[in-house]
Amino acid sequence: MILRIALPTPLHRLFDYQLPLSRLDTPPCRGCRVRVPFGPREMIGLIVDTPEQSDLPLAKLKPIHEILDSEPVLDPPLLELGHWAARYYQHPVGDALIQLLPVMLRQGRPAEFAHATLWRATPGADTASLSTTAHRQRELLQILLEHPHGISPDAIRAEGGHTPLLKTLAEKQLAEAFQNQPVNTAPIAPDQLLREPKLVLHDEQADAMEKIACAQGFTPFLLYGVTGSGKTEIYLQAIEQTLKAGKQALVLVPEIGLTPQTLARFRSRFRVPVHALHSNLTDRERLDTWLHARQGSARIIIGTRSAIFTPLQHPGLIIVDEEHDSSFKQQDGFRYHARDLAVVRASREQIPIILGSATPALETLHNAQSGRYQQLNLTKRAGNAIAPRFELLDIRQQPLDAGLSQELIRRMHRHLAAGTQVMLFLNRRGFSPSLICNQCGTVVDCTRCDAHMTLHRTPPHLHCHHCDRQTPIPRACAHCGSSELRPLGIGTERAEDALKRHFPNVPVLRVDRDSTTRKAALEKIMHQVHSGEPCILIGTQMLAKGHHFPLVTLVAILDADAGLFSADFRGMERTAQLILQVAGRAGRAEHPGEVLLQTLHAEHPMLQTLIGSHYLSFAAQEMRLRHAAALPPFTYHALLRGEATRQGWAEQFLLELGRQVREQRDLPAGVQLIGPFPSPMEKRGGLFRAQLLITAAQRGALHTWLDALILTAQQHPQGRRVRWVLDVDPIDNY
Repeated sequence: MILRIALPTPLHRLFDYQLPLSRLDTPPCRGCRVRVPFGPREMIGLIVDTPEQSDLPLAKLKPIHEILDSEPVLDPPLLELGHWAARYYQHPVGDALIQLLPVMLRQGRPAEFAHATLWRATPGADTASLSTTAHRQRELLQILLEHPHGISPDAIRAEGGHTPLLKTLAEKQLAEAFQNQPVNTAPIAPDQLLREPKLVLHDEQADAMEKIACAQGFTPFLLYGVTGSGKTEIYLQAIEQTLKAGKQALVLVPEIGLTPQTLARFRSRFRVPVHALHSNLTDRERLDTWLHARQGSARIIIGTRSAIFTPLQHPGLIIVDEEHDSSFKQQDGFRYHARDLAVVRASREQIPIILGSATPALETLHNAQSGRYQQLNLTKRAGNAIAPRFELLDIRQQPLDAGLSQELIRRMHRHLAAGTQVMLFLNRRGFSPSLICNQCGTVVDCTRCDAHMTLHRTPPHLHCHHCDRQTPIPRACAHCGSSELRPLGIGTERAEDALKRHFPNVPVLRVDRDSTTRKAALEKIMHQVHSGEPCILIGTQMLAKGHHFPLVTLVAILDADAGLFSADFRGMERTAQLILQVAGRAGRAEHPGEVLLQTLHAEHPMLQTLIGSHYLSFAAQEMRLRHAAALPPFTYHALLRGEATRQGWAEQFLLELGRQVREQRDLPAGVQLIGPFPSPMEKRGGLFRAQLLITAAQRGALHTWLDALILTAQQHPQGRRVRWVLDVDPIDNY
């Protein structure tokens, strides 16, 4: 018997093996894993077919070593989705299919739950029963209370808990250990699904919900709603209908930071098991959640990008929140876009899908305007909240202290004195974006990238945010020897220092990748914000995505000009989305909000459109420009990237490759090659990079030519010294 196996290799092909005669009595099925010899080593692969014939003589086929599964780990719909994604994104099929599995299954571990000892709080346990000085015990008990179904010691440590104190809590009869034996939970009666009553919908919400409720089979919805308009309530009520039908819901969110608050919201509404899937979980936790979803006991799954590959026994609804977010696009390896794959999966599963955003991607808006999606509009905020008031703050010839104008500081004092909170946005980490010599003007650069080193003060060091290179702060200039080195520009750390000087009695909370690296650090900051006390939030785009801050009444963007003059044609769209997403954090409850945009270009048409109208007006203007320039979403792009250890090698490889393919095959009508040319940042991580842009008026013509390009690139002799990758539907040029 012949088995066609998908293996995680860079080759765009499958591999044939023999099933030994001794195993013919129990032949494995498609979707089962096997252990096979591959060169000098063993690999874990997936059976994707059992053909009657092979291109190789039967005698040359190697026998498999072991069958790992008695039943498929991947069902036919997921296998087909993986095949489709590999073909569309021009990625090796074996590597694509293996990435559909959790890490432990890729390693050959059994597809079984861990029968491990878990811990949970005892009935009636409360942190109030512990001494106020027993901080670690209270933190540990709070973790147990947040996981009523039990949590492992490894997971407790990952969340910052002190596991040696588990015995102390057990002696106080506040915690207990038990053996984990996952079973399917008993079905909950439809009238018992909700822990708390659903909210009353306003007219626009009710109209949107009615259309979603009437959807039959595959129905894609674009839920456009201004920030604070109640999109999450639509999600919750749509999921309620899905659960009543006995089906599961999959919710995709762009960032790990949004997962805890989304989980809390969903668990407070529903009595059914709600599970999370994201990269902060241990491999064991990810596998257990994956298995719960596959057997149907996980009724709601909330996850980041890779959760789109989660198996569902009874798929009923897919939701993609903040669908415009670039985090849904995988930027290395298997370069899929989770939002687009979600639409494909919903189509194959014949279920509805909701794409929600206050600032939809232009591709999504184009699909709605073309009739492919149904657009649902929420143009007013929920409850008594009113839209914030926008104001451009012209800072030309104005003195700034770490990016703070005197007028902004005055407004901050006024809002804080009223007992509310302030949020400042600056999309640059660190203390300063660069360190410059005051004598000769030399800027300290990264030796591995075409980029400046960023100065950090906590702890003091220089850090390249592109290749992660870190060095001590030099005492003198390497060019002239001067010791007069000073920071140039403003980062979140420098703004934080200035805020502490101006507001010594107000907590200043910094939210960026550096301040939230520790487990639960972001949750602790959010808890302090939600306590209601006046405070100042300063941070990067981590603050812009989906957070609900009811007491924030002033939002200020310190550098609204960033991105206005980007060389990337998507730069204006991203800038508009970021500004509106940040602005949407203001005035979300009964307190009116205002948004200040510090700018040197107050007359810029995009800024004027955003403050005077709404996102759809900006999108319509941008869409007309894209159409005139023949740019996506009106054309289709693919980017062939190459990188090599010497300058010019990658560019030469791409030049010869393009010429060779054109000699072998005529370009289809509407397909164009642009380049090759050096990448915007040519040197990164010690490698020199170049790229070749392929554009087409029709998607089919583009993929036809990409097939020939991939085949030629694999056989090209210079491919050994140039590492190359094809990015279909790229979202940036870097």
